[in-house]
Formats: sequence, C-alpha cells, structure tokens
Amino acid sequence: MGRAAVVGAAVFACACVVAAHAAERPAPQTTRQLLVGLDDDTAKWRTRADGLIATYRHLGIDAVRLTIPWQLGQNRPTAEAGVFLHRAAKMVARGQRAVLAVYGRPWQAPLTAVQRGHYCGFLKHALKRIPRIRDVVVWNEANSPDFWPAAGGAVAYEALLAECWDRLRNVRPAVNLISTTAARNDPAGFMRAVGVAYRESGRKRPLVTTFGHNPYPVNAAEPPWVRHDDPTNVSQADLPRLLEALDDAFRGTAQPVPSSTRPSLWYMENGFQTKVPPSKREHYHGEETDHWAVPALAPEGIDPWYRDQASQLRDALLFAHCQPQVGAFFNFELIDEDRLAGWQSGVLWRDGARKPSYDHFREAVDLVKSGDVDCSTVPGAGGPIPEPPPDAAAGQPG
Repeated sequence: MGRAAVVGAAVFACACVVAAHAAERPAPQTTRQLLVGLDDDTAKWRTRADGLIATYRHLGIDAVRLTIPWQLGQNRPTAEAGVFLHRAAKMVARGQRAVLAVYGRPWQAPLTAVQRGHYCGFLKHALKRIPRIRDVVVWNEANSPDFWPAAGGAVAYEALLAECWDRLRNVRPAVNLISTTAARNDPAGFMRAVGVAYRESGRKRPLVTTFGHNPYPVNAAEPPWVRHDDPTNVSQADLPRLLEALDDAFRGTAQPVPSSTRPSLWYMENGFQTKVPPSKREHYHGEETDHWAVPALAPEGIDPWYRDQASQLRDALLFAHCQPQVGAFFNFELIDEDRLAGWQSGVLWRDGARKPSYDHFREAVDLVKSGDVDCSTVPGAGGPIPEPPPDAAAGQPG
C-alpha cells in the first residue's frame, strides 16, 4: 500500500473514531423553548385518561412525569408496574409526552454491579414496552438520604448512570437520560463528587443527556428569587452554584454541561403548598405540617412580598424561562394529596375542582410559550425585587 493510501486510510479511521464518539454525545439542544410539565401520577390509577389529557392540554402542558416503583431484584416490570406502563402507553398514544421516573426506597438503591444490572434492565424493558417513551429519570434525588443511602453516595450513583446509559442507548439511541438532585443536602457538592468518580473511571462516554434538579424553596411562602448563603442549598435563585459545580465536574470530558445553547438543566419538581379552605376541608384528612402554606390566590392589593400560589407559580415559571441553561419546569403536582401531611401544591383541589390559581398558572404557561417575556422585568432575572416588609418574618397574613 502506498503512502497516500496509508494516510488516507488513517484519516478515514480517525474520522470513524470521531464520528463514533460524536454519536455517543447527547444531541445538542439549541432551541430555546421551555418545556412545561407536571409531576402527576393520576394516570397510573385510571383506566381512562381522557379527562386528564384534556386538562393537560387546557393548561398547555408539554410533558407529564410518572413514577414507577422498583425494588431490589427486579430486572423487568412487575404485574403492577406493567399496568402502570400500559396506562402510560395509552396516554403516549394520545400524543401526551410522558417522562418515567423509576425508583424505590433508599435501602433498595442499586449499589452493586448486579443490582445496577437489574435496575437498568428494568428500564430497558420499560422502553421496549413503550417505544414512544424518550425520557427517563434515573432514580430520585440521589443526593438526599430520603431516597439514596449515604453509604452509596456519588460513586454508586455515577456507576448507575453509566450502566443505564450504556444499556438504554442500545435500545433507544436518542433516549433522554436524566439525573436527579434535591435542593437541600448539597446538590452542588454531590455532583462534583459524581464528576470525580466519572473522571477516575476513565469513562469516554457521557452519563446523562439532561441534569435534573428539584429547586424547591425553603418553604412554600419563600419567593423564587431568594438567594441563600448556605452553600448546601440550591433553590431556583441559587442555580449558578449548581452550574459552577457541573462545569467543575465535567469540563473537558465527554459529558456536556448545560449552557445557553444547550438548556439541558431541567427543573423536575417545584411546587408551593396551599392552605385548604374550610369549604374543601372534608376532602382532606390529618393535620397540615407546612406552617408556611400559602393561599391559592391572595386578595388584590396585598404587599407583593406576601405570596400566594398564583404569584409563586407565575414568578417561578417566568424566572425559569429567563434562566438560559434551564430547559424545563415541572410543577409538583396537578391535584392535591388528600393527606395534609403530604403535598397540597396542585392547581386542582382534592375533589378535582380548579383552584383560583389554575387560570393564573395557565396564563403564565401561555406567556412563556408566546416568547413575549421581558426578562428585565422578571424578579431574579434582572427585574426589581420587592423589599420584604418589616413583619415578613411573622409569616403570611391569615
């Protein structure tokens, strides 16, 4: 073989290697269109989802996150999970985008190679069962001991992400694999540790397509624009802290990080609990545990620092739209839990009636989708931030 042929063959081989590595990278996300979603398991429990889908469409919802239970040893969906997946498939067939989040209790976390194989095999079967599913969240709030054991930590979570990436990309090359962190328990430090484990592994493929984060405020009445000095907290206004950590963790590796041209940071959960009025109390049980729950809609003319769910959702959604690295905002949830010790952050009361905040949320979604948002007027994104009144520490007005 002549020298020119050898050089040509070498160039061709290098091009193939570059192309192969490029194929491993998540496709670039250059369109700035905030995806608006709901965390809503209601469809799992209903044989027909017509009414739900109508509500999603009325609200302008793009995607719905459904949770699927998993336990150690399961390498394919159980009968119960199969029913949930079947109902999700019917919803997807109707044109509703569904995001699957599969996880279990912290003591069931897949920490060994065998367990990781089972968990990722479970996800693989779920994708095969619903060919149109393209979004999967790997576990839930992996930096929180409420869902992931401290003994496993970032090293075990990095290994799980890597295993699932390799297994699922063989089934669905364009799968959107999503990681997950909670606002508290140092999500920035956790992701830095994931990056250390990733670099030490020598891996040349990405771990995820999208970084998921749940930027809950410290309490339901705290405005989305509030920044925290505590470095272990990442609520919505603290996003630069997490972005810096991701850049430190993955800069120069095969794992892309969120940017203004790649809005691959998704807010997978956020929500603001509402007070239950006496007229709806019969549909709930127990005692409220959130002393900062807000009214669904406050009287007109009230100080802007005092919050209601309508203003909280609007400000959080517009703020997310004005954070260029953020690609999605999911509200937790559609309909309230009936346990007052649970969450009452839906835009529907437990009896299915619309809260007064419903239409305000819908209008905010429409505004975001129109693209007609002046970020210089949005608190936290450049707009003026209201000064707290002297008695703000006393909480919400009654």
